[in-house]
Amino acid sequence: MTPRPHRIAIAPSGFKESLSAARVAEAIATGVRRVIPDADLDLIPLVDGGEGTAEALALAGGGRLVPVTATGPVGDPVASHFALLGGPGPLTAVVEMAAVAGLALVPPDRRHPGATTTYGVGELIRAALDAGARRILVGCGDSGTSDGGAGALQALGARLTDRHGRELRPGGGSLHELEHIDPSGLDPRLADTELLVACNPYNVLCGKRGVARVFGPQKGATPAEVELLSAGLERLAAVLTRDLLPAFAPASGATALDLRTAPGTGASGGLGAGLASVGARLLPRYDVLLDGLDLDARLARADFVITAEGALDHQTVRGKIPAEVARRAQAAGVPVLVLAGTIGPGAQDVRAVGVDAYSAILPAPMTLVEAIGRSGEFLADASERAMRIMALGTRLTRLDPLAA
Repeated sequence: MTPRPHRIAIAPSGFKESLSAARVAEAIATGVRRVIPDADLDLIPLVDGGEGTAEALALAGGGRLVPVTATGPVGDPVASHFALLGGPGPLTAVVEMAAVAGLALVPPDRRHPGATTTYGVGELIRAALDAGARRILVGCGDSGTSDGGAGALQALGARLTDRHGRELRPGGGSLHELEHIDPSGLDPRLADTELLVACNPYNVLCGKRGVARVFGPQKGATPAEVELLSAGLERLAAVLTRDLLPAFAPASGATALDLRTAPGTGASGGLGAGLASVGARLLPRYDVLLDGLDLDARLARADFVITAEGALDHQTVRGKIPAEVARRAQAAGVPVLVLAGTIGPGAQDVRAVGVDAYSAILPAPMTLVEAIGRSGEFLADASERAMRIMALGTRLTRLDPLAA
């Protein structure tokens, strides 16, 4: 009897500022086929709400991308987009915050999260409303902002003012001056729209694990700026709770929502809290984004799973794609390998959630520019190396049955 081909599920995330999830999956498949040409490969590129989410969901749902020019995170116009999905029910749009306020859109010399804004996110939501959407899914991830969604609220018509009645400057650095939010100018269509936010539930707005403290340094904030941003988000939560939440919470069922610490309020620099204050429902991102992929069944059919992400570290277990894939594969008893661009402190924690092995893809020290430019090549080579090591282990086990 001819043995059946190896069944391998390839379920990676994208590599930020480098490769989409689909291209990562294709690169891994290339490396696997160099060693196992007849492998039965199931490519399952995954998104987490960040870069590539709108396009991926449009492709999966028979929809299309709609180009829009909107305000970028540093205030300049950027070419952006949202997606309109196919299927029954109300017209659904996908707004990917990274496409208009992502870190990749912030030039390295302008990475000051106290000044960057989510204004463009609000503009995309309004554009989706103009297109007829009455169900809008906002994907959170890869943000370059820390303004608590204040900019998005301003673009949707709210007025955020200081004690002198002056409109606040863009960015989280001015939030500590916030005195009042006037909701009278908010787009009235929001009241008739289902607004859903796909977010990482581990991210909260305030406190010791507040979003400014956890992610502010990655976005360019100094220690002093982190404290200023944290104080501003505390102030924003208090004013949102007083001025906006009572009017919108009954519709969303969030009458007792704590904007400081509720799961997902810190998503995308606090965008989750800002949108929740106008009735958005904050949902665990994988419950929303993986719907329709039949991921659990596809992983269970595999003999082996390969997943990947750009950086494997202590944050991976807090809701990143490799941890989610490993958790689901472990439930089915399927082993998991993670390939990563870099491996940082805390990477070993992934073993506790079902990762059996992990490996970096870089063959030698190099500049970030070179690593990004050649990431597809390195992924294919790393996949080939991993398959050859596995093949060697299989041969050794056959030579020594007791080793099994």
